[in-house]
Amino acid sequence: MLEAIGMTPDEERVYRQVVGAFRAEPADIADRLGFGVDEVLEILQSLHTKGLITKVAPNEQRYVPAPPDVAFGPLLLRGQESLEWARNAVAELVEEYRGSARRRDPSQLVEVVTGKAAIRQQVVQLQLNAKYETRWFCRAGHVVMPASENTEQFEAQARGVRYRVLYERELLEEPGMIESVAAGVRHGEVARSVATLPVRLGIADDSIALCPLVPHADGVTEPTAALVRESNLLTALIALFESYWERGSPLLVDQSDRVDADERFLLSLLVSGVTDKAIATQLQVSQRTVQRKISDVMRRVNAQTRMQLAWEVSRRGWLETADPGLHEGWRPGPTGAVASG
Repeated sequence: MLEAIGMTPDEERVYRQVVGAFRAEPADIADRLGFGVDEVLEILQSLHTKGLITKVAPNEQRYVPAPPDVAFGPLLLRGQESLEWARNAVAELVEEYRGSARRRDPSQLVEVVTGKAAIRQQVVQLQLNAKYETRWFCRAGHVVMPASENTEQFEAQARGVRYRVLYERELLEEPGMIESVAAGVRHGEVARSVATLPVRLGIADDSIALCPLVPHADGVTEPTAALVRESNLLTALIALFESYWERGSPLLVDQSDRVDADERFLLSLLVSGVTDKAIATQLQVSQRTVQRKISDVMRRVNAQTRMQLAWEVSRRGWLETADPGLHEGWRPGPTGAVASG
């Protein structure tokens, strides 16, 4: 039983005799165990060296056990350290094996996932396993998970995982999405918008991506997706995200020196191309109210047209955002919430 901390079976048997007899003599132990006296003396010396027993007196051959909780403490600690070293060594071997397997077998690089439930589980795992950043392409019409059900994002962000989310314009016009995006941005999500996105996509830590394989439009065919691990294909998906990210319009809600929070968010939606009607519907105000707010800002900057307003907004830096983490060496801090497949 005690082999895990470095004792041999014979040492354990002798040690138990010492514990049971308390003041044990080599001859008595030898008789009980059927060992030779010299063999017992050698084992007792080993136990003494390990600090598990002590002599009653320097010139006597009688032994008493040290308190087991004290005696075994250092051995247990060394055992735990050895176990941790072994665990780390196994983890390194697993990574080496996976890398070798991927080079030999292309099927290790891409795993096909079929069905809404299976894909949803991969979306969850992507976030639970992320260490520092996730990136998302969010298109109109969710397939496996609406944004409102993506509670894993908040858990990941509580660990310091950063979310960069690119929204398709049509998605922002769906019921409840503007409020959902605004809530996420207020919690720290870095969000942008583009007119259209080519695919749905989720990427975690530059190490794994989830991407649909075929369109899911008929409502009958089960959706399928590819789980892409480290490879040139993953590098291409990351480059695709970054190219669209650079073209995206920031969706901002935080305070500005020149415009308040509501105006700033309104302007970011306007610059992103969301229509007055869609903005009014999502914010639960009249279209006239939206137009009035836009007109108020136009008067303040002396803009005669919305094109001039967009130019003034850009010139004054009202929609500029410090986008931490895009430079080399960045590691994220706590952030906030909204994404989904």
